[in-house]
Amino acid sequence: MLITVTRTGGLAGGEKTASLETECRADGPELERLAELALSTEGPAEQEPVPDGFRYVVRVDGKLVELQDPYLTEDQRQLIDAVLATAV
Repeated sequence: MLITVTRTGGLAGGEKTASLETECRADGPELERLAELALSTEGPAEQEPVPDGFRYVVRVDGKLVELQDPYLTEDQRQLIDAVLATAV
């Protein structure tokens, strides 16, 4: 499973993108579980923009979901953190 996370916004307004393939990773099954939950879990209906907050686009095998702080579930946050940690 290919997972890509793009983070934009924040105080500096920069962009950071990272991708990982779960197939050969020891934590692959857990990342796949988190990815499925991230795609299936909806955030609050009314998401007020947060000044200097981060926005995320999570792509999983061609599907995508747009998320933003502080409206992330714990599963979404874990997935985003794990993927962005692989960025160079």
